[in-house]
Amino acid sequence: MSLLPDVVGETPLVVFCGMANLCSPLRHDHHYGGPGNAFWRLLHSSGLTEDRLEPADDVRLPAYGLGVTDLVVERAPDVPRRTHVDDLASKVEGWSPEWLAMTSKTVAAELARCLGHRPPGLGITGWDLAGAPVFVLPGPSGANQRREYDGRPDRLSWWTDLAALVGRGPDAAGA
Repeated sequence: MSLLPDVVGETPLVVFCGMANLCSPLRHDHHYGGPGNAFWRLLHSSGLTEDRLEPADDVRLPAYGLGVTDLVVERAPDVPRRTHVDDLASKVEGWSPEWLAMTSKTVAAELARCLGHRPPGLGITGWDLAGAPVFVLPGPSGANQRREYDGRPDRLSWWTDLAALVGRGPDAAGA
């Protein structure tokens, strides 16, 4: 199966990490390219990017100090479940981002399980991967529509917190 390539520059502030199933067909040509996915809107609305990017603009992320990658999992009826956490850790170590942002609690829980941690809530986890502290964001999927996100009424506030941690967005001055 094919996976989307990582899009990460030399000195990333934040690398966003989703999850890809090695045993599933590639569904989109770009990261977070599904209909209804709010990743690109949340990125801009939080202040992490000055421009409102589209999925086809994923190659522009390094210019903003951002990147995207995936935690690769193999799961299929005929394949024992295998999470490629060592591959992700090796890449993160090489990139040395200020933050590794898991783009859903599901992805964060998978990483936590592999590292021997309890599944985290949203926000700063208190642990790292290869030296990069981990921040958990509410998933940007259009299917992720809740009344509350770990005590908050919207997803954007968590994205804005991450932006403030790297000196961007409306809350950056107070960080």
